[in-house]
Amino acid sequence: MQKKLKLGISQGDVNSISYEVIMKTLMDNRITEICTPIIFGSPKVAAYHRKALNLGNFTPSSINSPDETKDNRVNIINCVDDNIRVELGKSTESAGIASYAALKAATDALESGKIDALVTGPVNKQNIQQAEFNYSGHTEYLQARFKTGEVMMLLVGDLMKVGLVTGHVPLADLHSLINTELIVEKLKILSRSLLKDFGIRNPTIAVLSLNPHAGDDGLLGAEEQEVIIPAIDKAKKMSISAFGPFSSDGFFGAGRFVHFDAVLAMYHDQGLTPFKALCMENGVNYTAGLPVVRTSPAHGTAFELAGKNEASSASFRNAIYLAIDVLRNRELYKDITRDPLPTGKFTTGVKDDSGGAMDAS
Repeated sequence: MQKKLKLGISQGDVNSISYEVIMKTLMDNRITEICTPIIFGSPKVAAYHRKALNLGNFTPSSINSPDETKDNRVNIINCVDDNIRVELGKSTESAGIASYAALKAATDALESGKIDALVTGPVNKQNIQQAEFNYSGHTEYLQARFKTGEVMMLLVGDLMKVGLVTGHVPLADLHSLINTELIVEKLKILSRSLLKDFGIRNPTIAVLSLNPHAGDDGLLGAEEQEVIIPAIDKAKKMSISAFGPFSSDGFFGAGRFVHFDAVLAMYHDQGLTPFKALCMENGVNYTAGLPVVRTSPAHGTAFELAGKNEASSASFRNAIYLAIDVLRNRELYKDITRDPLPTGKFTTGVKDDSGGAMDAS
């Protein structure tokens, strides 16, 4: 019998829809049948949102640490000042302080192995900025906390998976940021994640161009010829099945994404615009390349919906499901690639360094 996984949930912004989507998700008893949810937040704030949204059935158990979790119950750990004030729909300094306090406590638990995975509620990127949090988002914070190299924002939906070469950076900086080495590194992360985290054998990746019409042979830009194509060629030599570069408009407009396991976009809006147009409600934000598992809903704080009981919990629910799936897939990957012979001669053909295909004989 598999152990019931402990999933940490950071509360996000207390003035946003975060508590609404968390509570709507966790009110479904099927969630506590497959995992033990632990909210890092505030029982007081949870009670405020429950009353404001008229969700009378949500009664989490207050605990002091993940070691005290109760089976088949939603658990909550207080991480913030009891005097915090909820101002629905507003971005406030106190909300930012509370967002970071919950995120830090949850990340501490993840780092120490007290929880198995982390699902983050949406935060406001402006009000969360403070002395201890000087990052453009969760992805960059977790990358620093776990001292990894490159990581990747990977959007996961029923129709497609979209990874990004660059994340939360200004468009004006793209020319100086995008280079062959970075694209190769992102392809390695993406290919390995598809294999290890999603259980996809021989994954295929479509690489998008940077310039319109893939540069039109240099007429509209040289990055395709000088940077992107050399990166694809290098990746192929590492047994990574990468193809392109494809012009984004025609690629998505013609539905070519259905023929690939994932798409690598050069920048944030190039990848997220088509993804959210097609997968917004059910999509999940996953951080590939971390030694731990972190997911998040694909939407933001949506202050304009706060307190109205109109927010969909589908994306947050899928974030929980994906976290569990990735944990299970990683365990399966370990079992498959574990060497059963003391001589070390057994092999599955998995290319760990390159993220290449798994050809078990």
